Parts: sequence; structure tokens; C-alpha cells
Amino acid sequence: MKAGTRGSRLAMVQTEYIIKELSEIISEEVEVEIIKTTGDKIKDSQLYNMDVKGIFTKELDKAVLEGEVDFAVHSLKDLPTELVEGLEVVSVPLRESPREALISPYAWEEIPEGAMLGTSSLRREAFINHHLKNVKIKSIRGNVETRINKVINGEYQGIILAEAGLKRLGLEEHIKQVFPVEYFTPAAGQGALAIVAREDNEFKDILEKLNHTPSAQEVKAEKTVLEELGGGCQWPLGANARAEGNKLHLYTILLTKDGEVISEVNLSGPLSDAQKMGEKAAKIIKEDS
Repeated sequence: MKAGTRGSRLAMVQTEYIIKELSEIISEEVEVEIIKTTGDKIKDSQLYNMDVKGIFTKELDKAVLEGEVDFAVHSLKDLPTELVEGLEVVSVPLRESPREALISPYAWEEIPEGAMLGTSSLRREAFINHHLKNVKIKSIRGNVETRINKVINGEYQGIILAEAGLKRLGLEEHIKQVFPVEYFTPAAGQGALAIVAREDNEFKDILEKLNHTPSAQEVKAEKTVLEELGGGCQWPLGANARAEGNKLHLYTILLTKDGEVISEVNLSGPLSDAQKMGEKAAKIIKEDS
């Protein structure tokens, strides 16, 4: 069996985690093939100014489709809402924290006027503008460690990163604080991994054993909102679903780039109704817009 992954340390750590989980099920060794994606090659552009569909996944999709690798491990939030024909998400393992974390020498409420905050995410920019009106925002690219170093070196006074990635990389010591999901709402699928394989993959039954149903239903609700709205990174939209037993709670918020609230939706329902809840939330957002 062969796994495909991007070459960043975070992507490698995530793939190694999946391989470790697989080793509990099968004795066969899993090889790893590193595949460079278009998104990895672009260092200096804000993602929302680009055609971002599949920017971090296209080359991996091709490798899976052509049988070069048996499956690919993705950060679920990077996946396009519609997969390439012939591919499917066969498994969503247990989700890590979906929350956003602040990397800064300052506590959030103590960030000084005129401070430079770094992000290339329209959603994060909108939330910064929503809460802090007197700061500057500048695009930042590079891997997690590179971004943290830019804060340590004083180039930025703060950045927002996914807590999940920091935990997976063992970099929690750099976290100044973590935000509640209703305050700084994460991207759809944040904190979750997706195992993508061909629909006719011979190892599909094995890969499906890694699926964690509550996590899969959470991200189904969140990604359905995006799919129904027809947007990807270009929407300053936060979406977070939380499974509690057989119940699912979905919170979504759409902002303008300047941080004004356009729509805010809170829904609860059966865990099995994840898709319906996502569709309903999207319908309300469209009406509010």
C-alpha cells in the first residue's frame, strides 16, 4: 500500500499518524510518496486573490487516480467542495481541535494600535477586522515554523493559526491563547483529516475502518454549507459543527472583508441530519445576503 502526501512537515506528520493507525489494523508496510502541489510552489500571493480550487490537492488527486498511490491524506479544509470524478473521501479519522490560536507576544486584548498581523486568509482577515479595528493586516505565507519565526523576529506582532496543526507539530508552547469557536470561527473542516482514494480502490474496506462517524458528520455539515454557497476560500465564512452524542450543533457566520456580520446561524438536530443542517444554514445565509 502506498500513501501520497504533500512534502511539508505538517503534511508528513499527518500522513505518519494515518500510517500508525493503519498499522493497528494491517501488518503490511505502507510506503510514502511526496508530491509537490501548485499551492506549495506559490509563496507570495494571498489565496483569495487566486483561483484556489484544488490548489493544494490537484497533483495528489492525479496520483491517486492514476494508481501511483493508493490514497492521499489531506487537511480536510483544503479539499475542494467537489472532488474529482472517480475519487471519494473514504475516511475522516477522529478530529483534532478545530479552534484558532494566536501566536503573539501580546494577549489578544492587549495587541497595540497599529500592530502588524499576518494572514493570507480572507476569513481570518475579516475576523481580525471584526474584533480589532486599529491594526494593520499583511499577507504571510510559508510553513507553520516559518510563520512563527516571523513573529519571534518582530516582522509581525501576531498571527492566527489552526490549533490542530500546532498540536500535531508539537508547537503548542508558541500559543498565546486559543479562541472559542463562536468568537473566532474556524474554516469548514478545520482540524479534520480526509483520506481520499479511488472509488474502486482495493484497500477501501481497510481505509474505511479509520472513519470516526461524529467527526465525519461534523465536517459534512460544515462543508455542505460551503458547497451550497458555491464558495471556497473566497467566502469570509466561519463554520463549526459539534457532535454531542446523537445531536449535532452547527454554528456559521458570514462576514464582510471589513468584519461586518452579514449572517449568523445556530442550528441543532440529529447527528444523522448533518447534510440537511448544512443545506438549511446555507439557505438562511443566502436569504440574509
